Amino acid sequence: MSVGDHAPKATATGSGELPLSGKSALVTGVSRRKGIGFAIAVRLAELGASVHIHHFAPHDANQPWGSDDLDAVRAGIRARLSSAAEFGDTGADLADASTLAPLMADAKQLTGRVDVLVCNHARSGGDGSLFDMTPERLDGHWQVNTRSTILLTRLFAEQYSDNLGGGDPTRPGERREGVVVDEHATGRVFWMTSGQQHGPMPGEVAYASSKAALAGLTATVASELLPHGIILNTVNPGPVNTGYLDPDVTDRPLDDLLEHIAQTPFRRFGRPTDPARLIGWLAADDARWIVGQVITSDGGFALS
Repeated sequence: MSVGDHAPKATATGSGELPLSGKSALVTGVSRRKGIGFAIAVRLAELGASVHIHHFAPHDANQPWGSDDLDAVRAGIRARLSSAAEFGDTGADLADASTLAPLMADAKQLTGRVDVLVCNHARSGGDGSLFDMTPERLDGHWQVNTRSTILLTRLFAEQYSDNLGGGDPTRPGERREGVVVDEHATGRVFWMTSGQQHGPMPGEVAYASSKAALAGLTATVASELLPHGIILNTVNPGPVNTGYLDPDVTDRPLDDLLEHIAQTPFRRFGRPTDPARLIGWLAADDARWIVGQVITSDGGFALS
């Protein structure tokens, strides 16, 4: 995917203004132009946001599809920024919990606050079936896919309340009181899950379990964040070809999947721009009434 795959910069209906103008976004897992993270970062830039990206190229270098040119990634996003928007980036291994606070601090430096957090990063590879599973494989996926997402969300939320983390720990079933929320001035958090709730993912037990945890936790964390003026939703992007489904580099058998795709109405895998458009809309004011949902964007793949 290149920058040219994107439509002209979108504007808010009837207003002539970019709907995310003046907002700042942190998007994690943005290291390849074929990736979902890149498409999300570009879309938020098109909508007017300042964008700070996180990347960890060594992960991609160990995958069949390989790494990308980070300078080209940066340039592709900068090219879509509005004239008043800023750009920044940080490289970090999110398996190391000590990298999370510096990452959030870097992102805040763009405008003084992060308004949109997109936790797109994920660990791929090093997985297996139940009979291949080890504590190390489970922990590796948990640390990157789940633990870092939860902790980054807390760091994001601390901008919105002086009371988060104060006092005694919340007891099971206890709700903390929040102020009346201005629905037009909410922060947005997006988690990324997978299609594990729609069917089996053979050979990906560690990955599926780490992503299922995020889907299952969405309602709980969304209910805790909303009184502090933060909207959380989780997106399942469906089968998106980010390069791992290209026949020359794929690490999985494609025959059955290609046959299934041939029976779907759209006759294609998802493109990174498909979930990016959804997240761009959800980040703007028109989507303020959608809270705590796990939303699938798969072009009807699960219906076929």
